[in-house]
Amino acid sequence: MTARPLAGKVAVVTGASRGLGRAMATALAEAGAHVALAARSKPDLEQTARLVEAAGGRALVVPTDVTSAADAEALVAQTVAELGRLDVVVNNSGVAKVKPLVDWTPDEWRALVDVNLLGVLAVCRAAGPHLIAQRAGKVINVASMLAAVGLSGYTVYSATKGAIVAFTRTLGVEWARHNVQVNAIAPGWFDTDMSAPAWADPKVGERLVRDIPMRRIGRPGEIGPLAVYLASAASDFMTGQTIYLDGGHSAA
Repeated sequence: MTARPLAGKVAVVTGASRGLGRAMATALAEAGAHVALAARSKPDLEQTARLVEAAGGRALVVPTDVTSAADAEALVAQTVAELGRLDVVVNNSGVAKVKPLVDWTPDEWRALVDVNLLGVLAVCRAAGPHLIAQRAGKVINVASMLAAVGLSGYTVYSATKGAIVAFTRTLGVEWARHNVQVNAIAPGWFDTDMSAPAWADPKVGERLVRDIPMRRIGRPGEIGPLAVYLASAASDFMTGQTIYLDGGHSAA
């Protein structure tokens, strides 16, 4: 890849208000992209916007609820209107809830499915016509190592992330003829706000790290280069794939 492989490109990143979404948005900007930042928290998005601009990109803050198809359509429309085009979509919005399946209520699991799975479908559906019409584009869905590894308490979360892997595979095939590549990143344990509850009990944290061959968790900055690769022309012959970025956890 060149030093700025995404120069002139425009990306949308959902869940960009913190954690891995913020890290990927900043990395895309460092690679030359302008970035539309979507999440529900405008103040947090504005913090990400400052990082994107410091990295050399133009930032567009678009408060968005990905569970709303209308919001997803508005996000894409505003991105194209204000940044001029759309080349890359990063579906990172997600929530986690950990408890035994029998303790879930229907409203709780529907809320999690709405964000983690249906939000990805809504944004892809909104972005699809633009990417297909220009016969070029990249979609990066964020799944999870827990799509491949069972862990008690994560039944509903794992189901949504496994569905993203299957969705990515099939949409990659469906959009291949339009020269739109669809791939996924499946992160393992990373040092983010979302995973913080897992480390609140030192004994639990110690046990989880023992399952990682590298014996450590990931740093948010380590996901950025992979996102840039999947967003760039370097990955033009890859589609429908899920890359596990988990310190070897899913391989062990």
